[in-house]
Amino acid sequence: MTPPRSLLRGRQAPTLLLALLATLAACVQPQPGGPGSETGRYAPPGAAPGTCWSKHTAPAVIETVTRQVLAEPEQQDANGRVIRPATFRTETRQEIVRPRQEQWIEIPCPAMMTPDFIRTIQRALTARGLYRGPVHGRMDAATRRAVQRYQAPLGPDSGTLTLTSARRLGLVAVPG
Repeated sequence: MTPPRSLLRGRQAPTLLLALLATLAACVQPQPGGPGSETGRYAPPGAAPGTCWSKHTAPAVIETVTRQVLAEPEQQDANGRVIRPATFRTETRQEIVRPRQEQWIEIPCPAMMTPDFIRTIQRALTARGLYRGPVHGRMDAATRRAVQRYQAPLGPDSGTLTLTSARRLGLVAVPG
């Protein structure tokens, strides 16, 4: 939709443009694990300086429940014979089995995610039978799926490598 020409004339055009840009800027979120996380702009409250974080969102699990409900009971005559059988109606509703969950996960900082480190991740996942792709040092879709297969039983069902998983794989030193 284009604004009316009257709004684009004179001094109103720059004001309108600034308002639109401000609105757009408010919609932009920093990327998980992006440069903002090291400076604390994209981290949970109270995160230690120099740590990196990503927010993992697990979608809600919704189940559709269908049941038959008695609309009218059967009618019987004086001898107990059914004159008219019972009628039922179908009711369908959705139930939230598990609500949406947001969780902060600590991740290796972007500076650590070098091609050599990613190759090490790929080799560690290959040794566990979770990764079958080439060891090329890029965090591609196949590598993320392997990371997700490794992490799902242990923690977040996410393709973003957590610091805890990197430690379990033996790739990052455990603080002493």
